[in-house]
Amino acid sequence: MTALTEETAYDRVRLAQWQTGQARMPGLNRRTVLRLTAAGGLALAAAAAATPAASAASPIVKPLPPELFDVYGTNAEMRWEAMRGQGYLTPIDRFFVRDHTSTPVLDAAGWRLRLFGSGLRGGPVEFGYRELRALPSETITAFIECAGNGRSFFAAQQGQSVSGTAWKLGAVGVARWRGVRLATVLARAGLSRDAVDVLPEGLDPDYVTGGVNLGKVRRPLPVAKALEDVLLAYEMNGQPLPPDHGFPVRLVVPSWAGISSVKWLGRIEVSATPLVSPWSTQFYRLLGPDYPPEGTLVTEQVVKSAFELPWGATLPAGQRQVLRGRSWSGHGRIRRVEVSTDGVTWQPAKPIGPAPDRGWRQWEFPWRPRTAGPYTLRARATDITGASQPDVAPYNTQGYLFGAVVRHPVTVS
Repeated sequence: MTALTEETAYDRVRLAQWQTGQARMPGLNRRTVLRLTAAGGLALAAAAAATPAASAASPIVKPLPPELFDVYGTNAEMRWEAMRGQGYLTPIDRFFVRDHTSTPVLDAAGWRLRLFGSGLRGGPVEFGYRELRALPSETITAFIECAGNGRSFFAAQQGQSVSGTAWKLGAVGVARWRGVRLATVLARAGLSRDAVDVLPEGLDPDYVTGGVNLGKVRRPLPVAKALEDVLLAYEMNGQPLPPDHGFPVRLVVPSWAGISSVKWLGRIEVSATPLVSPWSTQFYRLLGPDYPPEGTLVTEQVVKSAFELPWGATLPAGQRQVLRGRSWSGHGRIRRVEVSTDGVTWQPAKPIGPAPDRGWRQWEFPWRPRTAGPYTLRARATDITGASQPDVAPYNTQGYLFGAVVRHPVTVS
């Protein structure tokens, strides 16, 4: 079988196998899942995308000061002005939080990672926290981004109705992750040549929607991707992972959709038969008039750009400003960034610092607004593959993968 490391190809193969009964969905009865998907559609996707209501006790552990975050129930979005002057990495205190339920507070001393399944040569294998940290480590710099980042602009800019958390552009962050390659752990566990999929599973509370308990958040990966560049991370920016970001151990899956980087990792099924989960067959799928009935899997992120400015910022007239921002892409490093202050002409922004394949590009643009009044700032980036930001993002009902140029309002006075 051809190695599946590209997310779209993997989904195409596994979805066909699921529809013909050749793929398993561990943890759920197939009849239950089919009952929830009315007429072959994906009713669960709409339910899963709904913004959770805020509870009396915050489901997020770390402080969420309003100058750093906008909070949406179990989720918290970084305010982009909080990144100004912060260097390349996103500080932990302002890294966005995406929880499906709530953040579990776990004890590293009692934590175990269990690997099991038909894709191992022997029986189940367990690793403790100290055992994992004793294995050869690797450090990578990579962004993680929610698939719905930018969702609010489908409505605000394009007048289109979508469901889900109304993220602006702050559901993304770049960190330096340190941990053990998943390939190392699979080798120690006795990976079989027959293994085709791994299914990482979190330790957060079970996810319930439509009155049905779907169990732990989990999403399969092909063995080829697991062996390529996936990290079992236990440090973030040189510190042990904080609870909201996956302590004791989380996955970091470079270039794939953020949902693949499962937090609070507790179990990994290694299977000799194809696997699927609700998070690959029901949730995180592009639905709408331009997509097939079963939808298309949300995969690597599109190109985006953001200004390090408050929304609706006030700037002084006649004074030189240095507009700063960042651009990133799931396809690879950013090649160039352009800025428009008049909605007509575009000029190149000056790149700053490094631009790694899995991170973002910082940039700056000098501007001297001569007259007072409202202005709209625009930034658009082009990545190494030639992909650039369009004026209009392709529509899908769940508001995923918004990559159009965002119109950022400011007032000059």
